Amino acid sequence: MRKGYLLVFLTALISGFAIFINGFGVKVIDPYIFTFLKNLSVAVFLTGLLFILKDWRLLKKISKKQWILLVLVGLIGGSIPFLLFFKGLSLTTAVKGAFLHKIMFVYVAFLAFVFLKEKIDKKFLLGGLLLVLGNLFLLKKIPYSINQGDLLIFLAVLFWAGENIISKYVLKELPGRIVACARMFFGAIFIFLFLLFTSQASLMSGISLSQISWVLLTGVILFGYVMTWYSGLKYIPVSKAVVILLLGSPITTLLSLIWTGQIIFQDILTGILIVFGVIIILGLNKICQTLKTLSFRLIYINVRS
Repeated sequence: MRKGYLLVFLTALISGFAIFINGFGVKVIDPYIFTFLKNLSVAVFLTGLLFILKDWRLLKKISKKQWILLVLVGLIGGSIPFLLFFKGLSLTTAVKGAFLHKIMFVYVAFLAFVFLKEKIDKKFLLGGLLLVLGNLFLLKKIPYSINQGDLLIFLAVLFWAGENIISKYVLKELPGRIVACARMFFGAIFIFLFLLFTSQASLMSGISLSQISWVLLTGVILFGYVMTWYSGLKYIPVSKAVVILLLGSPITTLLSLIWTGQIIFQDILTGILIVFGVIIILGLNKICQTLKTLSFRLIYINVRS
């Protein structure tokens, strides 16, 4: 189980970098095209990895039910929510979009309690309250109305929450890299079909070398994200895994501070509340053990190199 926590902590670290870097990538290329090419590149990386590790033999043993669930993971995790999320962002503010996305752990915890029988104890409720309060500070003020963009982002978050539950169920019998590959491969197919039906696929013909570089850079980061996420999710409760992911927010804030030299007080307060919320839910001892293991492995890698 410690291996699972370690991998998901690495996912949170990668997430913090990914959000920061993707902020530059979406400015130089259409977000739909950017998402498709990025997902496709990761699908290619993962497919190559499956053949290198000879996991293609496992594909022959996958049952019809498992294939259906893997396709579903790609549909509701790797395609529909991305399209809804980006469309929603064009109709609402980035701050409201970030808040709606970051409280996904609430929906995941509820679904995990209902369908996976994961326990939600008092520590989770207390820590969850701090996490919600922390993300509320991102809004700076409570909105008094909900627009179409907010609803689209809310639906996207629900899709992602559902995908996490299905993925956790499938991971009981399949390796994380197969689930990750299915999510990116089938997700890329569904997004491509969307681009075809909306006559946007032709936009890819004008992709520049600079834009391809952004796709490959963010694709490598996304590859690390899905590999560590699904491999770690296999071993720990999904409700706790999504909570750990919230640590990516303080990391992004730190990177923004380093890049711009400026930081907003609300961002600092949000980061503090998120860290304390995660500590309450997971327990300080578990976090310390995981960080200790991570530091030892990093030292070992540096010594070998």
